[in-house]
Amino acid sequence: MEHVVNVIMMLAACGAFLVGFKFLSDNMEKLAGNSLKKLFNKTSDKKLVGVGIGALATAVVQSSGVTSVMVIGFVNAGIMSLKQAATMIMGANIGTTITAQLAAFSSFDIAPFFIALLFIGVMMEMLSKNDKVRCIGLALAGLGLVFFGLEIMSDSMSGYKDNAAVTQFLSSISNPFLLLLFGIVFTALLQSSSAVTTIIIAMVGQGLMIGGGGNAVLFIILGSNIGSCVTALISSIGTSVNARRTSMIHLLFNVTGAVLFSVLLLIWSKPVVGADFFDVTFAKWFEGAPTTQIAMFHTFFNVVCTLLFLPFTDVLVKGVTLLIPEKAPIKKEEWELVYMDKRFLNTPPVALEQLKKETFRMADMSMENVSVAFRAFIDRDESTLTQVDDTNENVAKISEQISDYLVRVSASGISFRDEKLVSALHNNVGDVARIAELADNFTKYTKREIKENLTFSEGINAKLEIMQGCLQKQYTLVKKIILEGDRSVLPASDALEDEIDTMRKDLVAEHIVRLSQGKCRPENNTVFINLVCNLERIGDHLNFIAHSVDDIA
Repeated sequence: MEHVVNVIMMLAACGAFLVGFKFLSDNMEKLAGNSLKKLFNKTSDKKLVGVGIGALATAVVQSSGVTSVMVIGFVNAGIMSLKQAATMIMGANIGTTITAQLAAFSSFDIAPFFIALLFIGVMMEMLSKNDKVRCIGLALAGLGLVFFGLEIMSDSMSGYKDNAAVTQFLSSISNPFLLLLFGIVFTALLQSSSAVTTIIIAMVGQGLMIGGGGNAVLFIILGSNIGSCVTALISSIGTSVNARRTSMIHLLFNVTGAVLFSVLLLIWSKPVVGADFFDVTFAKWFEGAPTTQIAMFHTFFNVVCTLLFLPFTDVLVKGVTLLIPEKAPIKKEEWELVYMDKRFLNTPPVALEQLKKETFRMADMSMENVSVAFRAFIDRDESTLTQVDDTNENVAKISEQISDYLVRVSASGISFRDEKLVSALHNNVGDVARIAELADNFTKYTKREIKENLTFSEGINAKLEIMQGCLQKQYTLVKKIILEGDRSVLPASDALEDEIDTMRKDLVAEHIVRLSQGKCRPENNTVFINLVCNLERIGDHLNFIAHSVDDIA
């Protein structure tokens, strides 16, 4: 009965550990969302910078799977190159070893202090109304739960260290290929090499030595690195060729590294040279600290693999290009999203940054449509009116997709600040859609102008072109305000909007004077005044967009 209770406690502790790990990872991801957004915006062709970004992002969110999935998303969206992705994945492999280093602390007397974070974190989440504080509380509670799970797991395992049958069974599992396979399968099931490594550390900490010690346990660690590729491989299903190549880079990097180290361990072993690699290196360097020995090997393995493969990044990229050849390119429709990928939904701040870019891609199309429709009116040319209609249809489709993604981001449980940004983007999408509709109005005025042979007073077209030019200048400033966060140009944008309002008043007033003097035909009245008012309304919508983030800290 005692053994049954121990097994149940061990499984429960493993469950508590995995739940704690998920709490920690999810909340660190939310807390670091804006930092991750800034990190990934700094993508560089410099290899060490890519490794640093990948390592830092993974160390923060405590999951190489999250980083790999985001990298695949960026490659799938076409905004990150394969070379950049390769270096970031290498960095992610280094960053993920932080979890094992934390787990190694469980063998020291400070573990109870970490467990105390479980209570502290829960109290922070329950008592605070501040989203950030509550998120920090849940992250701390997750960390506490990780150590709590490890502690219970260790206590449950301690009853077996003096059990001859158990120790003999574990010692008998010494086949390196079987251990490697176990590491792969176990990690594929848990989808976390960090979790597998941590469980192994807990076992070693209680004196339960798989394979009787020596190199044996290291083969499981190597297998776990291969198994960690499963998340990226699943994520790449149904993606672009380059996204699939990215997941293949991850697999090749981990498999090749594991194979090289496996060969080293097979050669540097007791049967061959009279001593195991592990016994003469990490076991001697960190004598008396078995948990630290495993954690250090995990870090050493990933750092060495990165140093070995980093100079050959281009070769790795060429290799996967040959393995996954380019198929006949599928032309992307204009209404398909370019910057957004569903994989970003797991990291709302990154998703919102990408949706912001999509909104302004839609705005670019709308403003270009305004220019085309306006030019058609000035030139009395109906040949481009079909183009305006087609672009407006694409704008409408993009608008629907962005709105759908915004709803999904909002439903994923986001901070109050991000919720305000979601609301602002919903409004922006509406304003951009209205600008496209105003371009459609211009086509109606052009048709009527040509059909009724309307003519306008000399010099009017030039004044209308100045007004439309001001709109283009205002739009450039609005993009700078929203996409670059440069609030310093807001006064200039407001000044242009005021100038456009003044132009509308002056043009309408002058038109009324010409009508009273008989210099302008009465039938021109509706078309001219509507055209001028529509230009002014575009300026209003641009101004709404510029001020949409005023209350977002």
